[in-house]
Formats: sequence, C-alpha cells, structure tokens
Amino acid sequence: MKELGARNGAFGADKFGLKNIKEVRWNLGAPQLYEYSLQAGEAEVTADGALCAETGIFTGRSPKDKFTVRDATTDKTMWWEGNQSITSDQFQALYEDFLKHAEGKSLFAQDLYGGADPAFQIKTRVYTELAWHSLFIRTLLRRPEAAELASFVPELTMIDLPSFKADPKRHGVRSENVVAIDFARKIVLIGGSYYAGEMKKSVFTTLNYYLPEKGVMPMHCSANVGSNGDTAIFFGLSGTGKTTLSADPKRTLIGDDEHGWGKDGVFNFEGGCYAKCIKLSAEAEPEIFAASTRFGTILENVVLDPVTRVADFDDGSKTENTRSAYPLDFIPNASLTGRAPQPKNLVMLAADAFGVLPPIAKLTPAQAMYHFHSGYTAKLAGTELGLGNEPKPEFSACFGSPFLPRHPAEYGNLLRDLIAKHNVDCWLVNTGWTGGKYGVGSRMPIKVTRALLTAALDGSLRNVEFRTDKYFGFAVPTALPGVPSEILDPVNTWKDKTEFDKTARNLVAMFQKNFAEFESHVDADVLAAAPDIKLAAE
Repeated sequence: MKELGARNGAFGADKFGLKNIKEVRWNLGAPQLYEYSLQAGEAEVTADGALCAETGIFTGRSPKDKFTVRDATTDKTMWWEGNQSITSDQFQALYEDFLKHAEGKSLFAQDLYGGADPAFQIKTRVYTELAWHSLFIRTLLRRPEAAELASFVPELTMIDLPSFKADPKRHGVRSENVVAIDFARKIVLIGGSYYAGEMKKSVFTTLNYYLPEKGVMPMHCSANVGSNGDTAIFFGLSGTGKTTLSADPKRTLIGDDEHGWGKDGVFNFEGGCYAKCIKLSAEAEPEIFAASTRFGTILENVVLDPVTRVADFDDGSKTENTRSAYPLDFIPNASLTGRAPQPKNLVMLAADAFGVLPPIAKLTPAQAMYHFHSGYTAKLAGTELGLGNEPKPEFSACFGSPFLPRHPAEYGNLLRDLIAKHNVDCWLVNTGWTGGKYGVGSRMPIKVTRALLTAALDGSLRNVEFRTDKYFGFAVPTALPGVPSEILDPVNTWKDKTEFDKTARNLVAMFQKNFAEFESHVDADVLAAAPDIKLAAE
C-alpha cells in the first residue's frame, strides 16, 4: 500500500490487519488535512478560517449503540447494568468486516497519546475514513514530538469508518451504527456515525477502565489552577458550565472535559477542547469565541451564512449540540503541560431547571459522595421530544455514566480517598435557574456564579456565615460582598413560597428515588448525608 507522512515503518497498518488499502496518510497536520477535506467535499471553510462540517443524522453520541466484549475478565470487572455486551465472536466478525470495508480506501492515521502524565498515558493509533475526523482526533488528543513517531507502537487502536453499516443479526448490535470496544485486544471499532465525538469518548471510556487499577481517578471534569498552585476541578454534565467556568482569565486552564487524579496531582487526558457553541458570543465567552473563529478549529453543525460564510452561533436549526473543537493552546492562559498539583477545591455543577438549589453550597465529604453518585442536572422543558412543559431531572452517576466501564462505587471510593488524603473542599454550584423553575424564573447570573466561585477558590468563602439548607442539609452562605443576599436563599427569589416548598420536596424525592440503586454500595455516612424528606416536611 502507498504510505505518506511520518510513521514507524516497522509497525504499519498491516500490524492491525489492514490490507489492500489504496493509501495511508500518516500524522498529517491541519494544512494538509484541510486540503484533503475540502477536495473530498467533507467540509467548508468559514470566513474566519475554521473548518465546518456536518455530522448527518447523528448530532451527538448514541450510547445505545455502544457495546463492550464480554469475556472472562470483563464479565467480573464491568458494570453491566450500565453497559451493553457482545461476544468475542461477534466482535471478531465485526472486526473482519471493518477490515474488508476499508479495502481500496485511502485512510488517515494519527499516532497520539491519551493522557498528559507519561506514567499513565495510553499510546493510541486512530485510523479514520475522513480527513476532518483525523484533524478532530489530532486536536482532541495529545500529540507526540515528531521524533517519537519513528518508534511509536500503539497500545490502543481505533478505526473510524462512518460509511460502514453494522449488521445487527451478524454483529449482535442494535442498528447499523456501532461503537464496539474489546478491552482485552485494546481495539475500538466505530461505524455508521459521522459524529466525531464518539472517538474522543471511546478513548475516555478506555482510560476509565484501565486507570482505577493503577490508583488513578478518571474524571469527567474540567480543571484549572491558580498562581499559588491551587488546583480546582469542575464536575458537570453537558450544559452546566464546565468549559465556561474553567476558562477563567485569572487562572491557568488545565483542560475542559477529561482528567485523571493520581499520586502526583491532576493531569489532562486531552490536548484540545470540545466546547458547545450554541449562543456563543465574544461578549460572554471571549476566549472560547476567539478560539472558535480561527484556522485549525473544527466546527460541527454550525450554520454558516451562505454568502459570507460567517458562523451564526445563535442558529440551532441543525442541532442545539453545535460544537467547536480547538487545540488547548488556542486558549491564551492554557497549560502547556496539561498537569497541575493536588486539588484544593472540588466543584460539582448542576443546571437546576427547577430553581430549587442555591447558587452555591459547601458539602461535607459524605455529601460530596452523595452528589457525586447522583450526578444531577435538569433538562429543560421543550428541548427534547416528549419532555412536556416541566423540567426533567437528569441523574448521571459520577457525572458521566455513559463512559463508566466499572461500577460507579469504584470511582466513588477512589474519589472519597483522594478528598480525605488531600483535605479538599467540596462545593455544589447551581448554574441553572433562580426566581422560579424554567419558564418562570431566570438563568442564574454568570456574574453571581463567578463571584461565588472566586470566593470559594481563594478561600474567602470559608469565613462567612452559613445556614443549613432545610431540604438538602448542606451549608449555604448567608451573605457575600457583591452578591445580592436574597439570591443565596432560593425561596426568597420565588413569589409563590408555597410552590417553592412543593417543588423542593419533589426534587428531594427525585434524588432519593435515584439513589436507591447505590444504597448498598456506599458507607453509612453517605446514606446519612442524603436529603431527608422528613426534614423537608417540618
């Protein structure tokens, strides 16, 4: 086969079983990948120089189409209640069909690292059918030095063929779309979807499987660090503000989505950011806006003006999940090493569309474990088919249940031990609604959130007076200079106090119902930290 670009000639595509390939284009950079993408009609260039692509019917991940090989090892180590299985024979059939489908094609290959800490990173080789997918994964993972490519031997190999269609009967899957992982062989197969995020999340899932055995806590979180080495980590589901709040111009950004926490501190899994960009503006998020409007950035499903090709970030007609993928160093104050000291603060973000949670609360370690297992946010009424007029709670264990190969309790135990060992302060921050539920109240002012977070991270919030929340039992500050005191107690922002009490009780009940599956896996102090409906009834 014809091969182009820097590579390890002794460990080529044939080692994976690829044969009869027209050409493999190795480790190409942005200029070359732009050219190939444009020549193939995969994408178009925006007025600002970004590469804009569409992902077809899949504008996000499809967790129901993700499968893991169930073998003698994973049978005992996987969290099967949260994962779907296929047999080794089914995976082998899928693997052979992938290889056959690739014959005659020109593929792109990238040799990359998952993880900034050399002690725990995984060498990852990614074959893609599309040039823009190759640029995407090159942007999102970490790139070796050029001199390292000549001896690069992958530990994990991924092949991404959007034009491949799985056969549910033959391959044991649900549809023509598939993400299949064999942890024993360290192979990931992705077919049927043009959504590039499946690649990055497959690497994250793999690290989530291997790292706990090494004493490293893998986390779906953003992270930054202050000038005094005071690292902060921000857990949160999509839309809660992980990327926005970690991009603080006064602090160094470590990363916006995936990190590990081990004996030497925190390290980023990635080399880029993957930000939601619906409603993105230069005024509200100047760093992310600037990064999203330059050469080397990949935009997904963003609407462009047909004449000027200026990106319209307010247009969600294709999807609300429009995305911008850019190298980490496009953020001016980003860390080049992707590593930081042990955390001083842990923040859990929730966009509470019920308008019940306070803008910030101090958590005990036991309460932190409760809320970590809960992984709460709320979906907005009307944003998805079937949601109706009321907000809908979303509980995702460890703030990332689709990416958890192991039982949530394993990650919870790791986090509990790290919090205790390093005496970490834990906070719950509501970036959602105040003054009423979604449709009645208003979004929590970003200035309030930033002021409270700044006080939490610099230590000044520890010294204010706190009250105990009637419904959830956590500590809530009663006053902070520069923050309206009434916003700190949610009931004071509601016109109908009786309706607030009813809504709060309902949310407490939702938490309790969700946590029932974890009750047998946590310590007594975590069970005691649960919101108490009896207390709320007083």
